Amino acid sequence: MHTLPATEIELAAWLRLALAPGLKPAALRLLLGAFGLPKAIFDQTPEALAEIAGEAAARAALAPTGPEFEAQLDAVIAWREQPGNQVVTLDDPAYPPALLTMPDPPPLLYIKGRLKLLHTRAVALVGSRSATPQGVEDAERFARELSVAGVTVVSGLALGIDGAAHRGGLEGVGGTVAVIGTGADLVYPAAHHALARQIAVQGAILSEWPLGTPARAANFPQRNRLIAGLVSGVVIVEAAMRSGSLITARLANEMGRDIFALPGSIHAPLSRGCHRIIKQGAKLVETPDEVLEELGFARRAAPRVAPGPAHAVLWGSVGSPNTSASSGTVAGEPESVAAQTAEPSPTEAAAAGAATPVAAPPCPPVAPEAQRLLAALGHSPTTLEILATRTEMEDAALQTTLLQLELAGQVSVLPGGRFMRTSHG
Repeated sequence: MHTLPATEIELAAWLRLALAPGLKPAALRLLLGAFGLPKAIFDQTPEALAEIAGEAAARAALAPTGPEFEAQLDAVIAWREQPGNQVVTLDDPAYPPALLTMPDPPPLLYIKGRLKLLHTRAVALVGSRSATPQGVEDAERFARELSVAGVTVVSGLALGIDGAAHRGGLEGVGGTVAVIGTGADLVYPAAHHALARQIAVQGAILSEWPLGTPARAANFPQRNRLIAGLVSGVVIVEAAMRSGSLITARLANEMGRDIFALPGSIHAPLSRGCHRIIKQGAKLVETPDEVLEELGFARRAAPRVAPGPAHAVLWGSVGSPNTSASSGTVAGEPESVAAQTAEPSPTEAAAAGAATPVAAPPCPPVAPEAQRLLAALGHSPTTLEILATRTEMEDAALQTTLLQLELAGQVSVLPGGRFMRTSHG
């Protein structure tokens, strides 16, 4: 290896350990605790390392570097020299203190943007990639209000709820941190390139993965553990029963973090994960102030950002990980899926058949405009103005379509001029 300055020799030692195949962060922490800096680990015998962290960890730590290591080190040094980029090691005072409470903090972190945001009070706000319009509005509103209160909003830069959380977080003094599952030199999904650039300037992007690491499904649960580790609490907005957000909630719970979830309609598929987590002990929340109060965060004396549309205040909020917003249906979800959520069990069907021998006629096919309107409506009470904004339909077409859906029994009109999708609509 070519001659390096002392700081780069130290970085090379950390990088070697970070890249060592099979050396898990928890085992590495044991070795560092016993021997100090990485260079001291390399000076030990395999037997000495094995006594502390096991034979597999000893072999991994002392394995020679591959032929590509020098190029990887050069790439890290070059990346670190770019404006706004930092590589923080486990022994660095700049290392996020919250992550040190984890059993397996990463040895190296790649950070773009405002490092100080990793040292502030923070709340994670996560949820479904296939978010409903209501879920997106709730996520943005919660994130904005938390950020205005001086709390940093942490999420995973995914589509749907994560993106909305970052956008809301950027509107307040608390800012936002995106924890990503790829190398810090890549952006995934590609649709969030512009958002990532904005976060890199106004917030922070954090990754533990080596530069150039592409998006792999196996990386995201590990990414979720860092999200959980950085924060005091996790708020889940819309989550299906099998959701990565529920993984984040479980990991956060294991680390002693508070879990919150937004409740939603019992007919909404994206409410089910939230409701499940609430049943398991997550806190049901309806306002950002409830999250601040539960965590003991005093609201800063800062100008409040105007809340989102009035309908977002009617039902929406936070409660447990993988929360579902009040709307709860996947935007653009096929009607067949929505119908399945209200399908009776065989026993119920038999009972209904005994009482009513003649089956109800099937609903007529839904026109594209009506499908768009139903998707925008979701499962929570919504005003005409909000529907007009979500669908971008002309007034006359909107009124006509609503009337057709009402006559077909798929939409009901509530007091106060609000509309709600029926359980079978």
